[in-house]
Amino acid sequence: MTFASAPGKIILLGEHAVVYGRPAIAAPVWQVQATATITPQPAGRGCWLIAHDTGLRLRLAEAPADQPLAVVTRLTLAQLALPTDPDWQIELRSTIPIASGLGSGAALSAALVRALFAHVGRQPDPAQVSELVLASERFYHGTPSGIDNTVIAYGQPIWFVKGQPPAPFAPQQPLTIVIGNSGPAAPTKETVGAVRRNWQADPERYERWFDAIGTTVSAARRAIEQGTLEELGHLFDENQGLLEQLGVSSPALEQLIRAARRAGALGAKLSGGGRGGNMIALVLAEQASPVAHALTTAGAQSVVVTVI
Repeated sequence: MTFASAPGKIILLGEHAVVYGRPAIAAPVWQVQATATITPQPAGRGCWLIAHDTGLRLRLAEAPADQPLAVVTRLTLAQLALPTDPDWQIELRSTIPIASGLGSGAALSAALVRALFAHVGRQPDPAQVSELVLASERFYHGTPSGIDNTVIAYGQPIWFVKGQPPAPFAPQQPLTIVIGNSGPAAPTKETVGAVRRNWQADPERYERWFDAIGTTVSAARRAIEQGTLEELGHLFDENQGLLEQLGVSSPALEQLIRAARRAGALGAKLSGGGRGGNMIALVLAEQASPVAHALTTAGAQSVVVTVI
């Protein structure tokens, strides 16, 4: 039996604009994870994919060509020069909420890739994992930036610009982030597609917003490197305002964001595709518990505190 795991992720700043070449900052969230377990099976049984959290159960040889987990499995088997239908049972589990902005699809695929490599005694480098997972992200997100697969594959905070090598970094001082799930699922593919349609209809306006987000992200990197948390909190709020202008926020997210700010958060914003899913709040360590309580009281379905 072989076991592997991968973390969830949050985008700190820069979502949506990152699809259009602007920078973004993202970090792994190890408090939630996806796991993959491979167990050898009797000869002739073939390869089975079982995702317990979604009810998926299918034989690889019969899986549709566009099924994301099957795509990743086939590509990884090919890269490892393995048979296309080995006698293995691959079980996938996850504690990452689906369609919430925490990278559930990318994490499942990353855990799967790592398990396949480990099962034959090999260890992939992060770039290999990221490249293989990106193939599945196209089915989840349509036109992904590549940030989810990258931060999950590297397992550390990154500065990301589409088409450029990721730049892992460490904050000057730890960042305490409270993550609140607003409840409604929000498939990133839908929100990314909506933004793209609006951008095509009014490119000048949207390019201005994307530029403004990019400027905010660059300022945030300086704040993170200098440890100026209050400034970073203001930039969270500024980025949220721009995301609201893009039309990717929601009343449920904004209710949680207001609750976090009232409870003492330095700044708060949605994280990920938006229109549901998760928001994040930057807090001083001693404020994590009051802010988490405020989010629960305001209707958050779940709350996670992570330190970057």
